[in-house]
Amino acid sequence: MPVTVRSFAKINLGLSIGPLRPDRFHELRTVYQTIALHDIIRAQITRGTGIEIRCDDPRVPKDESNTCHRIAERAMTALNAHGRVVIEIEKRLPVQGGLGGASGNAVATLLALERALKKELPGPERLRIAADVGSDLPLFLVGGTVLGVEHGEAVYPLPDLPALPCVVATPNIGVSTPKAFADWDELQKPAELRSARMGDGTRPSTTSGKLTASEPSDRMLEFGRRLAAWLSSQSNIKSGKGLSGVSARGRGRAETPLLDLVRTGIENDFEQVVFPQHPELAEVKRVLARAGAFYASLSGSGSAVYGLFASRDRAAKAAARLRRTGVEARVTTTLARRQYWKKFLVSRF
Repeated sequence: MPVTVRSFAKINLGLSIGPLRPDRFHELRTVYQTIALHDIIRAQITRGTGIEIRCDDPRVPKDESNTCHRIAERAMTALNAHGRVVIEIEKRLPVQGGLGGASGNAVATLLALERALKKELPGPERLRIAADVGSDLPLFLVGGTVLGVEHGEAVYPLPDLPALPCVVATPNIGVSTPKAFADWDELQKPAELRSARMGDGTRPSTTSGKLTASEPSDRMLEFGRRLAAWLSSQSNIKSGKGLSGVSARGRGRAETPLLDLVRTGIENDFEQVVFPQHPELAEVKRVLARAGAFYASLSGSGSAVYGLFASRDRAAKAAARLRRTGVEARVTTTLARRQYWKKFLVSRF
């Protein structure tokens, strides 16, 4: 009998891209936030050998390149298990939309296989296997609000945040993450070197007369400072101490820690290279802001763009406005860690 689990999506609350490391990964700083949109994963062990991927969406690979296939192979070895693994993926999330769909599917597969086999891997082993398959996977072993460092695979749970209405817009646009990183690297070069690429449609960045953009390490440090200031404010609020030089604003402060986080000015660096090439995505962000989102951003490298709202009514109106322009948009909610795990399992053994 298959084990059925929900495979939730994520958004990025800010994403700072650092220098290219010797292992060819970029250093990253980001805050992941799980949301209630999800795929459905069904996994079972039958007689025989091998791994079979089933999915009606033709864009989902069914061979060894699928993250579910790769993690199932590692999980079966780590669990010393035998049999034929059958994984059915019911896609509800966009493919390559920046919402972590494939990564979430893989983690859901790992945990579903554990339940099907009635065996469990130690937590550190789960995280090691997940990070080995992909940078975005480990966050789905934590859920809620999660700090991602290194190249995104080193994850640390942040204070859980209350649920907020969220609109996720998924324009029919494909954004290549490797190309977005390459364009970012190009953007960091001195202006006179970037000018050589102007003929291929890449827009040079204006940097107020400077020949180079701000140093990656400086931006990473600033991201860390803003996050540390936010964490300090949340600790002071819970202890009743408040913040020196900051208006208390009564109960509202304690009830809107996510609003406090986005007020620190965190941004997604990918917007600097993705929006010039896909101005329609920038327009989606503007529509969300005009419709009342207190924070709107590209998720990952896109193409999904989301907005956070103070009320579900405002979120519903914003989604309707986007749909009238031909952009697919759904209303959902951010998902705290406790709710993430409470809703994760659909069937039990």
